[in-house]
Amino acid sequence: MKTRDPLLPGRLLRKPGSPTPIEKFQGVQIDDPCLESVLSADAQLLSLYDQALHAEGTVWVPKHHYLVWSDVENRRLLAWHPDGHVDVLIDGTYFMNGNALDLDGNLVHCEHGRRCISRSDDHGDAMPFITHYQGKRLNSPNDITVASDGAIWFTDPIFGLCMPRQGSLAEPELSHQSVYRYDGELRRMADFEQPNGLAFSPDGNTLYVSDTSRSLDNGGNKHEILSFAVGLDGTLSSRRFFCQTDHGVPDGFTVDVRGWVWTTSGDGIHIYAADGHRLGYFPTPVVCSNCTFGGEDGKRLFIGAQQYLLAIDLL
Repeated sequence: MKTRDPLLPGRLLRKPGSPTPIEKFQGVQIDDPCLESVLSADAQLLSLYDQALHAEGTVWVPKHHYLVWSDVENRRLLAWHPDGHVDVLIDGTYFMNGNALDLDGNLVHCEHGRRCISRSDDHGDAMPFITHYQGKRLNSPNDITVASDGAIWFTDPIFGLCMPRQGSLAEPELSHQSVYRYDGELRRMADFEQPNGLAFSPDGNTLYVSDTSRSLDNGGNKHEILSFAVGLDGTLSSRRFFCQTDHGVPDGFTVDVRGWVWTTSGDGIHIYAADGHRLGYFPTPVVCSNCTFGGEDGKRLFIGAQQYLLAIDLL
């Protein structure tokens, strides 16, 4: 095991302690009665941490019993522990954004700075292993998920190439912004204006992808989630509109065990049934970017929202 340089700053960012309820939280809006059996209208929205710059890429890590997320602009990968303390897993990242777990339980990351997909170990070393498509550098991989067969799927917009706070200015080498599948070979699966979040349905037969070109100046007006049927070989078909956010964009999102889609937006979290009708909504104090379920029972929704790591508990 490597010895840590004693001159480096400490890793502790928040001491153990209870979460802080968000003041003036307006509660959960129930649009369909079926949501009431899952999420109480009186549920509290909690702040677990409030010192980030741009919280993203939330993922629960069962073997370590903690929640990992990226503070993109602070160039840190952080961990929240159930006793309330927060520490740094990787300091000085290359603008890590989305994170996921592979089938071996290792973290895989999207990096804007190195324009790659990397994999890290328990010592905090992140090694790139997907960097190019057909000999050209990737744009700036943004979000990532792992299918039940172990294939790694990720989105590759240009956000990190035109937002210096999240990468560095550069001209893209690729002429397209796409979703990719990697199983030892990298395959381009579908093109978008600016693909962002992605997640599978519980049975793996549907892939959801958000297109958020509206978030770029003169980049387009997409602020929607699309769905695809997934073939046995991973091929995507039956591309269709799923939902659209009225405020902001559906940046990152997650799909629960019922097949419901919980998506971020400019004003909070919106919840949709698998057929696309809205079940409910709750506001967040700032724009939120990503969310995931975790905790020992899987009933806590963790939300990355600018400076916050937020949480709300299901029934």
